[in-house]
Amino acid sequence: MVASEQIDRIVENKHQNPFEILGPHQVKENGKTVWVVRSYIPNAESVSVMIPEARQEHLMQSEHHPHFFSCTIDLPELSNYQLKITEGGHERVIYDPYAFTSPLLSDFDIHLFSEGNHHRIYEKLGAHPIEIEGIKGVYFAVWAPNARNVSVIGDFNYWDGRKHQMARRENGIWELFIPELKVGTSYKYEIKNQDGHPYEKTDPYGFSQEPRPKTASIVVDLSVHQWQDEEWVEKRRQSDLLRQPISVYECHLGSWLHAAAGEPAQLPDGTTSPAVIVSDYNPGARFLTYRELADKLIPYVQNLGFTHIELLPISEHPFDGSWGYQVTGYYAPTSRHGSPEDFMYFVDRCHQANIGVLVDWVPGHFPKDGHGLPFFDGTHLYEHADPRIGEHKEWGTLIFNYGRNEVRNFLYANALFWFDKYHIDGIRVDAVSSMLYLDYCREPGEWVTNQYGGRENIEAADFLRQTNHLIFSYFPGALSIAEESTSWPMVSAPTYLGGLGFNLKWNMGWMHDMLDYFEMDPWFRQFHQNNITFSMWYNHSENFMLALSHDEVVHG
Repeated sequence: MVASEQIDRIVENKHQNPFEILGPHQVKENGKTVWVVRSYIPNAESVSVMIPEARQEHLMQSEHHPHFFSCTIDLPELSNYQLKITEGGHERVIYDPYAFTSPLLSDFDIHLFSEGNHHRIYEKLGAHPIEIEGIKGVYFAVWAPNARNVSVIGDFNYWDGRKHQMARRENGIWELFIPELKVGTSYKYEIKNQDGHPYEKTDPYGFSQEPRPKTASIVVDLSVHQWQDEEWVEKRRQSDLLRQPISVYECHLGSWLHAAAGEPAQLPDGTTSPAVIVSDYNPGARFLTYRELADKLIPYVQNLGFTHIELLPISEHPFDGSWGYQVTGYYAPTSRHGSPEDFMYFVDRCHQANIGVLVDWVPGHFPKDGHGLPFFDGTHLYEHADPRIGEHKEWGTLIFNYGRNEVRNFLYANALFWFDKYHIDGIRVDAVSSMLYLDYCREPGEWVTNQYGGRENIEAADFLRQTNHLIFSYFPGALSIAEESTSWPMVSAPTYLGGLGFNLKWNMGWMHDMLDYFEMDPWFRQFHQNNITFSMWYNHSENFMLALSHDEVVHG
């Protein structure tokens, strides 16, 4: 028998490795090796172990607690057994999640992640449809090193954190394989801090989220789309974009064009369905789907002669008015316009039309929404604990802790993820200036100097260098563009020369001067010709891109 204290830890959701207690275990009984199967099924009236191969059914007995069950089975091997559960007079049959140990996350994976060097960690953490021992299901893994316990919750277990308790691995990664779960399942993590207070969190590595205002993650298979852009990708790999014309059309998909609220939306199979995502900008309208945007936006951009489309952040975000710049789902394209596969279709269609796709990327800050990254495991995990370093008071957001290996890894891998899984051609990094300076938008006394007494954020600069180094190592021919408005040197110089490694920098000064010039009464412009010529004093100091961006245009 297992000790009652151990059973209590399972029942009270305090055990950090439920596999030690639950599932099948070989034990010695009267000098003979037999199997003991244990299960904790809250609200169950009875539980039996069904062994299809042996055509046996073993009724489990309650042990110490009315919902903790166990039985002894005398068989040489025990695999792929099922649990027959009776609840409220109804029976259901499931595979025992504690009978499966997952091979997905190796010790080497954990080692690389711990040192901040796992460039494809998105293939290990998060939710992944896999098959173990012939049984299909979903493998879950999440980093929450300071949590007391973590569970997977969703409709499949009535959002009850007692039912699918995860096991803790090294470095505070928690994992569990849940058999028979399918693509499309909504889920969250129930995370308990050291005091036992629960938080319901969206998966930081989740590939899709429910449409706002819901916040659950959705299990997705990212391998379903059949790409047709091999020729484009190979041409990009051989190209040098600094030696050819680039003309970029900046576009916010949520406000570029709408359809009438009642107009059916196009679905992947060619059928239509009533649209469900109504625009906050126009309550009488709905957002276009990614597939509709492919039909309407691509010809528009082609006719205007642009070579690239730059999308304002399409990562999942809770508030339409942020334009996507306050991200809660870094690995999830926003569900406002459809599924991840729909976005793949949009990018694929762009490439087939010889249009590159750039995506705005926001590694500088994230919002305080409770379901997102803030205070993720009951501690300041992704953000700095000191608000003088970890908070943008002007924007009401939090700043990533670039000094923590796992946080840098989360962001490095996220940049690579969009190139890898969605075939994008470049990123435009938002608010680089806010990352580079510790006193950005702060009064004296509201910020902390670096170790040398300066205002430069050395950790953030190193993070940007490493990100750009990885992008160009894995994806030659890509673009990495900095929205940077100060005189920080060598923004677009290679990292091996000490630069930040971007290959282009937005010329924010030119944009500001030009818009100011055109805003003047035409008669007064003759006294302000320096607005037109001033940028020539510094236009060879960086690889500049001339931009008329959304920020300046809306406020101008």
